[in-house]
Order: sequence, then structure tokens, then C-alpha cells
Amino acid sequence: MPPPRESHVTTTTGDAGVSAPYGVTNSSSSSSPPHHRSNNSSSDSTLDVPIADGEKTSPTDSASSSDTEPEVEAVRVASRRTIPDANHYGPTTEKDPELELERSPSAATTIDFPEGGVTGWLVVFGSFCAMLSLYGLINSAAVFESYFSTHQLKDNSPSEIGWIFSLYLFIVFFVGVQVGPIFDRYGARLIVAMGCLLITLSLLLLSWCTEYYQIILTYSVMGGLGGALLNCPAYGSIAHFFNVRRGFATGIASTAGGIGGVIFPIVLRELLPTIGFNWSSRVLALIMLGLAIPANLFIKTRLPPAKGEKVQSVWPDFSVFKDARFACAALGVFFMEWGLFVPLTYIVSYAVDHGQDATESYLLLSYLNAGSVLGRVLPGILADKIGRFNVIIITIAICLITGLALWLPAGHSNSMLIVYAVLFGFGSGSNIGLVPVCLGQLCDHRKFGRLFSTAMMVASFGTLSSVPIGGALLSGSGWTAVILFSSISYAVALAFYTATRVLAVGWNPLTVF
Repeated sequence: MPPPRESHVTTTTGDAGVSAPYGVTNSSSSSSPPHHRSNNSSSDSTLDVPIADGEKTSPTDSASSSDTEPEVEAVRVASRRTIPDANHYGPTTEKDPELELERSPSAATTIDFPEGGVTGWLVVFGSFCAMLSLYGLINSAAVFESYFSTHQLKDNSPSEIGWIFSLYLFIVFFVGVQVGPIFDRYGARLIVAMGCLLITLSLLLLSWCTEYYQIILTYSVMGGLGGALLNCPAYGSIAHFFNVRRGFATGIASTAGGIGGVIFPIVLRELLPTIGFNWSSRVLALIMLGLAIPANLFIKTRLPPAKGEKVQSVWPDFSVFKDARFACAALGVFFMEWGLFVPLTYIVSYAVDHGQDATESYLLLSYLNAGSVLGRVLPGILADKIGRFNVIIITIAICLITGLALWLPAGHSNSMLIVYAVLFGFGSGSNIGLVPVCLGQLCDHRKFGRLFSTAMMVASFGTLSSVPIGGALLSGSGWTAVILFSSISYAVALAFYTATRVLAVGWNPLTVF
């Protein structure tokens, strides 16, 4: 039997940002190929879609002159074959059922994005406040580690203390596997509210903790659950308003982690010697409560879920690992987390062990996070121009080089340690901020939550083990082993990210990806 004849009809994507299934309008014919916007100068763009015999079509294949009901029905039938398939991580067609990787900023080519506007930038501001609560605390972990090791938990080993921070990070990323699909289907409102509440309560209750198990339950478990609820909506909501400029917008929001990592250590440096740990924790809880207001007001979603889609499974979708590019990227995230959180957690203790005053050494963390602010903005801007994977490969290489060339031989040299903190902060600033936009190139935006959460699930096992491994190495072999562990982890991460890029676009270093 001969193959069915194909004719063509035209669909329209308007300023509302949603393609034909959610609002079909009449348009003139276009010669643009399927899945690509035409160069029409109007605000609308057209999609030319093949329709096989047997499907309901309009009486003619030429340009329409009126909004007749048969034609509207034909356009609806046609458009269903171009929207992102709800069962795949990327746009699909009948001719290409496999996962499709787009070299453009996003695979969601049938959706228009505001790329800013008042609402879009307010979403970025709300995400900034949420990330300030979450990553500001993560980037200040070295202050807590140093204080616990000399006060409440002075009789515990470095490895035991390390579990406090690794468990916190593990819960943040692992529970995100459950949060992602719920965010995809229901939006951000309730999730963000619960996350802000748990983070505030965790710091408030921490002020009364004196025992190891109490700190685990409040700081690690309760605070980790709050962070998990904030993490995915903070990144995912930006993906609803930005596409071409997504790297820049995400970079702006993710500067919050660096800014929090500058401010919180300075605040604790002033408060701990004067009002003590209890009231210092309560002050931090009050700050988190203030940040919760704009986070709850402004974080929102814009695009509806796929038509007729039910809530996805809360468990990770391991089928995405069939794509070698995604598998390599996920492993790259795992080893990058292994390398990242060791210096973030232990740099203050390293300075104290090498002769610096304990309170003054808190400033090292501020230097590191000050560098990371620039490391979040500038790479975000470059990522939209020269490619997101290209930029994250460069910044991971910076982290590797600074660890071996500056931290390893630093010893008692305070100036070398400061230079390392600033340069490592710049390199590592994009480690977290660019991950979601890199992974976003491998999926349809409607499935971003679950795919991102699946990758973070893999990364969570890296964060769970990295800090305790560093603590065990410190107890058994000293600081040299700790530094080499972090540096080797970055080397492996660099190899996996490079492999992802090669699998996607080949070896040409000039290719934007």
C-alpha cells in the first residue's frame, strides 16, 4: 500500500505564549518548514505541519480566507502532532520518536516566552529571595562546621560533624525528586510556602540544640526538607518566563547564594562573640522569615501542563539515562558536587588549623562567596552567547586548577588562601547555577521539573558522601588528602561534561552548545 499523502495546514502561535492546542487562530499560508518559526514580521509566528490522509482536514490546502469551523478543527488535529509529547523529554514527531536534542537554548520551540517584562523579572526576584534562604545557608556551612567543632560537638570527630551538612544537602536534592513532578503539575504556591516555613523553623529550633541528634533533626532534616521544597520552584519558575535569556536570568537569581554566603558569615562573625549562638540563630530565622514574603508573592508558573496530563510518578525517571548525553551530564553533576562542598565546608577549619584566628577566618568564606557572585552573573551572560556547556566546562577547569595550584601549597600563607578563595569562588559560582540551564537543553520545558530532579537525585548521593569522606580523610591523612580528593573529583566531572558536549555536537570547540 502506498504511503499516505501529506498535505499542509498552518497553525499560529500568538503572544500568549501557548501553541495551537490551547488557542487556535487563523493565519495565512507559510512556506516555513515544520517546527520552525517563520520570519514574519508580525508578532505571531506560523508553523507548517504535515497531515496524513485519514485525518480530518479543511476542504483546501491553500491560504484560508475565513475562520470556518472545519478549518479550525483541522488545525487542532495538526497541531497535536507538534506539541511536546507528554511521554518524552523533548519535542517529538511521528517521524522522530526518539529523544531529540536541540542546539537552541530550549527544545520547546513551539512556545513563545516573554523574555522579561515586569512579571518575569519579579519571578526572578522571588527566586533570588528563595535561593538566598537556601544557598545562603549552604554557602555558610563552614561557619557552622567550625563553631560546632569547637563548642557543642567538640567531642565528635570531623567525619561525624560532616554528616550534619552532607545529610542536609542530600535531603535538599533527593527529596527534589518528589517535588519536581508536583511542581510541574500544580505550580509553586503551596510548595514555596511550606519550604519557607520549614527553613525558618529549623533555625529557630536550632537555637536550643546542644546535642548531636538534635542538630541532625533540626538543621539537617527539617532545614533540608525546607530547602528541597524551595529548590525546584526557584529554578523551574524562571524556565516558564525565559528561554533565550534563561542563562542570564538564572545567573541573576543564583547570585543570591553568593550574596548570602558573603552576608551571613559577616553577620555571624559579629553576633556570635556578642550575643552567642542561640540568639544568632534566631536572628537568622528572622531574616529567613523576611525573605519568605517576596518569595511567596512573586514565584509563580505561567505555562499550563500538557493537555490531559496527570501527575507524574514522584520517583525518578531512569529511562532518561538511556540518552548517553544525559547520563554523562548527570554523572558530571555528581562528581562536581563531590568536589564543590569539601572546600565550602572545610576552608574555615583549614585556616584555623594553619594559625588564623577562628573569628577572622570567617572572612575567608565571605571572600569565596564574593567571588562566586561574579561567577554566577558573568558565566550566565556568556552562557547565552557561547553556549552553556562550553561555559561550565571552563569554570570546572578553573576550580580544578586553583585547587592544585593555590589551595594545596597555601599552608600558612594567608594571602595565597585569600586568592584561592576568590578564584575558586568565581569558578564554582556557576557550578550550581548553570546545571539547570544545561540540563534544560536536554528536555522539553514541561518535563523540566522531573528531569532536573532526577539529575539532582544522582547528585544527592555525591553530597551525602563528599563531606564525611573529606572528614575521614582529614582525620586519617591530613589536609593534603582532602584537597586532592576535591581536585580529583573536579577532574572527573570535567571529563563527563566534556563527554556530554562531544556526544551532542562533536569535538569542534567553536560550536555553541
